[in-house]
Amino acid sequence: MKRRERDNNDNIINFSNSLNFFVCRRRRTHRYFMIPLVSALAGTMLFCFALLSFLAPPPPPADTNNLLRLPRRSSLSEFENVGSNGDHEVVFRIPQNGGRLEQELWSSMMGRFYYGCSNASKNFTPAETKTEPHRYLVIATSGGLNQQRTGDWYISFLSKDVKIIKELPTHVNPHLTKAGTLYSIRVPRKCTADCYKTRVLPVLLKKRVIQLSKFDYRLSNKLEEDLQKLRCRVNYHALRYTNSIQEMGQKLVDRMRMKSKHFLALHLRFEPDMLAFSGCDYGGGKKESEELGAIRKRWKSLRTHSPEKERRQGKCPLTPEEVGLMLRALGFDSDVHIYVASGEIYGGEETLAPLKALFPNFYTKETIATMEELAPFSSFSSRMAALDYIVCDESDVFMTNNNGNMARMLAGRRKYFGHKPTIRPNAKKLYRVFMDRNNMTWEEFASRVRTHQIGFMGEPNEMKPGRGGFYENPAACVCEDSGRIAREGAGYMLSNENSNESNGEVNDDPPSDDEEWDYMEIEFRQQDKVLPNRTDSNSIVKPEQPVLEEIFSD
Repeated sequence: MKRRERDNNDNIINFSNSLNFFVCRRRRTHRYFMIPLVSALAGTMLFCFALLSFLAPPPPPADTNNLLRLPRRSSLSEFENVGSNGDHEVVFRIPQNGGRLEQELWSSMMGRFYYGCSNASKNFTPAETKTEPHRYLVIATSGGLNQQRTGDWYISFLSKDVKIIKELPTHVNPHLTKAGTLYSIRVPRKCTADCYKTRVLPVLLKKRVIQLSKFDYRLSNKLEEDLQKLRCRVNYHALRYTNSIQEMGQKLVDRMRMKSKHFLALHLRFEPDMLAFSGCDYGGGKKESEELGAIRKRWKSLRTHSPEKERRQGKCPLTPEEVGLMLRALGFDSDVHIYVASGEIYGGEETLAPLKALFPNFYTKETIATMEELAPFSSFSSRMAALDYIVCDESDVFMTNNNGNMARMLAGRRKYFGHKPTIRPNAKKLYRVFMDRNNMTWEEFASRVRTHQIGFMGEPNEMKPGRGGFYENPAACVCEDSGRIAREGAGYMLSNENSNESNGEVNDDPPSDDEEWDYMEIEFRQQDKVLPNRTDSNSIVKPEQPVLEEIFSD
């Protein structure tokens, strides 16, 4: 048996040797014959390829590939287009249109069923009824936008509700302090009507003239309906900007309208002060940590928090890149025109580059107005903010990237005047989506963004009455047109009931009165070194330390 196997092996070896010899011999014998043949075949193939290239249709232009690759960046949340989940390669390619929501992007689905209603009821006591004559409350307001929206119209419009005077009469002088100043009271935060009756009224009766200082955020949301409606008459009807600000703001709106039928306004809020205050980490490494850390030292009462915890709780503003990805996922195409309301952006053009790559039609007041037009406003941050406020208010869609005063006021105003969409990022839920997106396809990413944004797109009743601040959720001043709902609202109630739900989970509402972000607490613990906002053009006041209420009120 062994001998037979050895013979077979020998046969195999002999056959292989014969084959090798045969092949080698044929190559030596016919090598000169093969060269012309190979050359002819190669020439024929080249001719065929050239003919196919000539006859084939041209490749599609780059934009029809419907893909976008963001510019690479070395800091501030660098994102890759290709990732891996361990099992297979995941390609994160951003399309030009991103996908669509189950609704019209440029208008509210149910907004037509609601309208602003702030008239006083018959039970509201008019201004003519003077219960305590010859007593005067002096209100010292703070915040950037307030000073531009008071004056003669404010006084006349509210004349039936509140008696307002420009100057104190001379007969009150004996009631001033020995230093000739007003007796000042700091009202507790979120003071209710009963709180004013027990804490403020007795002092007013005794002193006759008192000043309520630091008055913003000094009134509770828990007020009776007639007082809430008075707040709406003040916010949405009595306050007007000066003519010069209103006219320039309207010019900016008109110029945006000339560029496109619809436009989106974005309150970006990615300034160094805001980022430093947030205590969040934006991927800028040691350089970012040192720069923002130096700014944080200006506020000695500012507590240190875990950056990771702050982001999990939704307290970190989205980066410009994240904002752009979110808008694209919601369905806003690359040809959408965006007006960006913002101050100095941390990181400058490098930080803005991904957002501009996603939305090239990118505008600010500085790009659609001349330096000469902006000269009367450019030296005053509050005036520049007022121009942004007007454009954001008039935009078809407004997106806020933080929960500051300006964003809240705009959200409430847009609800009151017809429920124009206001997008609020559900940062608490989106945090994980942005963190994991390199491990998912674009389709998965966009689907999750759209799911988490249900209930955060500016539709009626997204927030329960009493939730959030009154300025952003003026529920007492928004009425339902039940007749129109009966005529046109088939299926409306079902849609409205589901507007706050996402895969069985109820989306988080913004912070309520008692849950406001920490900077609302800190701003009132600062020393009273607040310099007034200057509205004259002769001088510019620049305080040495930034005051939190000035930084974060807009």
